[in-house]
Amino acid sequence: MKIILIVAITIAILGAYAFSQISSERQVEQLRSSLEIQQSQFVCHLASLTPEQQERHQELSKMLSAAVASVQELPDGLEFEFAPDPYNYQALTELTSIERSCCPFFEVSVRPDRETGTLWWRLTGRDGVKQFIHAEFSSWIPPSTGTGPITIQALAERKQS
Repeated sequence: MKIILIVAITIAILGAYAFSQISSERQVEQLRSSLEIQQSQFVCHLASLTPEQQERHQELSKMLSAAVASVQELPDGLEFEFAPDPYNYQALTELTSIERSCCPFFEVSVRPDRETGTLWWRLTGRDGVKQFIHAEFSSWIPPSTGTGPITIQALAERKQS
């Protein structure tokens, strides 16, 4: 009788353990599915910006695309190099804020190099974002025979003269 009771308890424990594993696997799969659903599409939502922000986005993009010194390929995106200049830094941080509002699928950051102060604007993201960046920022990629880093202030001075 004791043996039957021990076997019954053992079977019940093993059954409960197996059920909990199946249940856990289902919960993990449901969590993965819900995360996939929550990922945004590769679409810039410029309509989410105010008219002033849209205008500023165009101004900053035009200025910064002309000031790119080089572009580095990353596995999941691109990194744009700019001269170590306070105007460049201010423009990059402002554009970063705007980009995060209209393109939530980007991971965007501004990084000054520790030794040289060179500014790096990094755009990365999940699978597929790199191709989107190439398409949307193609005008930012300078010709291979560039003149080197230039500041936004120097560009403005050139236009005035």
